[in-house]
Amino acid sequence: MRLRDVARAEPRFPGPPQAPSPPPVKAQECRRLPGFLPDRPLWWDNRRSMVFDILVALGCALLPNLLIGVPAKYPLGFPGPAFFALSALTGLALVVRRRWPAGLCVAVILLIPTDLRIQALPICLYSLAKYGRSRRTLAVLSAVATLATAARVLPIGQRELTVVDLVSGLPNLGFLTVVPVLAGMYVGARRTVVLNLREKAERLEREQHLLASQTRMEERARIAREMHDVVAHRVSLMIIHSGALEVGMADGAHTGQVRLIGEIGRQALDELRQVLGVLRVDEGEESAPRAPQPTLTDLSRLVDESRAAGMRIELTTSGPSRPLDATAERTAYRLVQEALTNVHKHAGGAATHVRLRYVPGELHLTVDNEVPTAPSTARLPSGGHGLVGLRERVTVLGGAFEAGPRPDGGFRVSAAIPTREETP
Repeated sequence: MRLRDVARAEPRFPGPPQAPSPPPVKAQECRRLPGFLPDRPLWWDNRRSMVFDILVALGCALLPNLLIGVPAKYPLGFPGPAFFALSALTGLALVVRRRWPAGLCVAVILLIPTDLRIQALPICLYSLAKYGRSRRTLAVLSAVATLATAARVLPIGQRELTVVDLVSGLPNLGFLTVVPVLAGMYVGARRTVVLNLREKAERLEREQHLLASQTRMEERARIAREMHDVVAHRVSLMIIHSGALEVGMADGAHTGQVRLIGEIGRQALDELRQVLGVLRVDEGEESAPRAPQPTLTDLSRLVDESRAAGMRIELTTSGPSRPLDATAERTAYRLVQEALTNVHKHAGGAATHVRLRYVPGELHLTVDNEVPTAPSTARLPSGGHGLVGLRERVTVLGGAFEAGPRPDGGFRVSAAIPTREETP
């Protein structure tokens, strides 16, 4: 497995979760009513509020006329049809109670002496207290509505008020004016508090995401510095020494192997520079330029490099070969690369067989090495994570991965990788 693939993984460090959470969903966007109406029709926050106001307006326009019945004498000399039509229009006007609560409240207060729609007054006062923008307007209109309603429900000016009049009239006065105003003020204040808390929570969540992003970038920059200071320095020294050895070597038999060491070192430096570019790039910027990713056509070169290092290796392919998608080909290449690296580390002198078999919908890949004739002298460092990473790669694609010793003492790495043909 190459350095580029290892370093592309996100760094692990304590702190906030790295995966960004989805943006918070507003309460008004939850449980919307289906239909052809827009999500925010006219002045309503959502379709549910619009349907509720329409039902309230229809109920206030129709139900009182159906329940009260035909009065014996219509006020202000209105004929019957005109009285009921104007009463219904007054009730239907409640559909604008969220948009123009103050104007609607003034209109209903002016109609109190006519007995047209005093039942709409509590709704208007409630809407004014909840949706109105001016507390002064609320105080003035509430006082005027209380006086006008008191003159209507109490026999003021007709006779002297008695205790019975006050006991029977004051509850009605409170129900029509005081209770709606207090309820509207409470619900409006609670609505404001909830909106402020939601805005604060969204702001804190955005700040948390920014902090997590900043922490990730700092950690990635630290990893890039460490890799540059340590790995790049060591590989550069290896290339310099191999070049000096190639120039000063009198025996030309091993010149090709020394030249191969230098080429591999330079290739490692190129990949390291790409890794550092990926680590240092900002998350909001474009990705760092990368070299073409390896594919199955590069297996021959990989096998030749292993042969040049002294490994006995054989590569066989069966089945109708076809171009596969880039992810599957890259995973197969990395699997062979890691398996051959393990053979170099633990069984340098063992014969190795790499088999690729194309079947419909899958690519079967097997890397077998025989029992080593002697212990390996390579003394290469091993982190123990190569096979784990390969298993993760294959599992993400939905394939099957197996790695373990064979009964004869050798070792086998095999995988079945789901594939789909590459679209041109």
